[in-house]
Amino acid sequence: MNMKDLEISAKTVEEAIQQGLEQLGLTHEQAEIAVLREGRSGIFGLGSENALVRVKPLVGLGGEQDAVREARGVLEKLLELMGVAAVIKDVPASSDEMPVTLSIEGEDSGILIGHHGQNLAALQYIVKLITAHGLKRWLPITIDVGDYKRHRYEVLRGLALRLAEQVKRSRHLITLEPMPSDERRIIHLALADHPAVTTESVDEAGKRKVVISYKGV
Repeated sequence: MNMKDLEISAKTVEEAIQQGLEQLGLTHEQAEIAVLREGRSGIFGLGSENALVRVKPLVGLGGEQDAVREARGVLEKLLELMGVAAVIKDVPASSDEMPVTLSIEGEDSGILIGHHGQNLAALQYIVKLITAHGLKRWLPITIDVGDYKRHRYEVLRGLALRLAEQVKRSRHLITLEPMPSDERRIIHLALADHPAVTTESVDEAGKRKVVISYKGV
């Protein structure tokens, strides 16, 4: 995936924009959005056309090594303040993950994960905020503990594919449980090129969920 230039097609412009932002791990303020096609509903389903948008970061992803050093320093200081003895390693990111990934390893590192990864999500958020302040620019960063997130992402990819087949057979949508943004992103990516289903994120009571729907093709 080209993190600098992503084109997304969906039923509406709003859905396409939201999917693009989630796949890149961006907010509206961090992205440049261009509407390439408005889309149309057609008549009785005939002549319909999906909307198409282009989403890319406002700030380029260059200077990755500077970001790694900055993020590592922030993370080391936070772990020191927390009294957690651990080793921080750089992890080469795959095309489905963030360009800057740091993995924490150590006997005490398990407490950093928390229930369903909540502690880890909070730690990652703090590291991203402090790093962005230090660099004066935004860069997506992933903090992992051991291989927790890699294993979790593998499970999510498998789940997404299985649910997509269910939707394809039944032609009924499936709504997943609420997930953090990085996990919703994995679902979107896993099914981005699926010929029979499409995904979107919806808000229910302030919680974001992924919906997998049949394309009707």
